[in-house]
Amino acid sequence: MLTFNKRTALITGAGRGIGKAIAETLAGHGVTVICVSKSADSCGATAAAIAAAGGKAKALAVDVADGAAIAKAVEELQKEFPLIDILVNNAGITRDGLLFRMSEADWNDVMATNLTSCFHWTKHFGRPMTRARWGRIVNITSVSGIMGNAGQANYSAAKAGMIGLTKTLAREFAGRSVTVNAVAPGFIKTDMTSGFVNNPEASARILEVVPLKRFGEAADVANMTAYLCSEEAGYITGQVFNVDGGMAM
Repeated sequence: MLTFNKRTALITGAGRGIGKAIAETLAGHGVTVICVSKSADSCGATAAAIAAAGGKAKALAVDVADGAAIAKAVEELQKEFPLIDILVNNAGITRDGLLFRMSEADWNDVMATNLTSCFHWTKHFGRPMTRARWGRIVNITSVSGIMGNAGQANYSAAKAGMIGLTKTLAREFAGRSVTVNAVAPGFIKTDMTSGFVNNPEASARILEVVPLKRFGEAADVANMTAYLCSEEAGYITGQVFNVDGGMAM
């Protein structure tokens, strides 16, 4: 069992997929989880499921692409939770297309949601963590940010940016015992990937480059994230952990 000592965590994009799995896994370890998503229904459903299972959870609907909305949400949240011990920046969207067909809006939307949101959440919660001399920050990036992927210039750039941010913040926060790491999923079965996971021809092409020859589960990413958030991971920082079946060796 991992050790958490009654910590409180905030997970963005917790309404479905990987974010939901992370929230449920941390809650299962006794962590109080704040489930963030743009949709009140989706984060509310995750929080309700956790509570029904005996865990502690709160739903928080906020558009992570809106810095002002984040600031307002944090101000209200800190009245109830003065210290967030664990931050998981997981929220992400795709607006795929080849570069010459990609609109500026599609570029900006992905950057704001996937990368700039990490800046806002970490700036708000990082300082209290450093004052407490304990904290865990995990950024959910992607193998697309390591290898690149045709048709995903915006997504790959944002995810690569998360890796650079992770390594920089790890150096900035290390002196205060706050660790910052990244997890890079490969092809994980979620709503976002259902289009090709459920397509036999597309699946076959993808699995040709996955040495383990299968798609991952959201729980695979959640388990790695939970470890990095635990007391046991206190001497790990600035690292990127691929959960990708061996794709990006």
